[in-house]
Amino acid sequence: MGFPAEKSQRATLADLEAVPPPLVGELIRGTLYVFPRPAPPHAHASSVLGADLVGPFQRGRGGPGGWRILDEPELLLGPPGDEDDMVPDLAGWRIERMPRLPTTAKFTLAPDWVCEVLSPSTVVTDRAEKMPAYARHGVRHLWLLDPLARTLEVFALEAGRWVVVGV
Repeated sequence: MGFPAEKSQRATLADLEAVPPPLVGELIRGTLYVFPRPAPPHAHASSVLGADLVGPFQRGRGGPGGWRILDEPELLLGPPGDEDDMVPDLAGWRIERMPRLPTTAKFTLAPDWVCEVLSPSTVVTDRAEKMPAYARHGVRHLWLLDPLARTLEVFALEAGRWVVVGV
């Protein structure tokens, strides 16, 4: 499980950058969460889903096109000093909102869609911390993929709240 790092004061981007490899850190509302790298079922589910989406949504092969789909982009969202730094498993931007990829490693434009692949080490943080953070930053669509339960939950943001579209 991704646990908040032991610290009595608000964590900073410097604290996040100090997380040693191979661990993954995310900063949400001033709390640093540290996770192990994804296990094979998690990584496989993310890879397969990403590959399935690129053809129709990014390249327009058998689908609408017009999207940029990326694996594990680092999102730096929010005003300076109060940023959330998160790494969704997959994220997508409509090309009209992001005509070119940024030249920096961190994305400061909130994606239109994110997908989190749930695992025992991330499920609580994904649901309790990251879902509200994505809503705060205006992400319009969210998928939660659980490879162990073999489920996909689909959410849409309506009036600042997540609404279940399908399971």
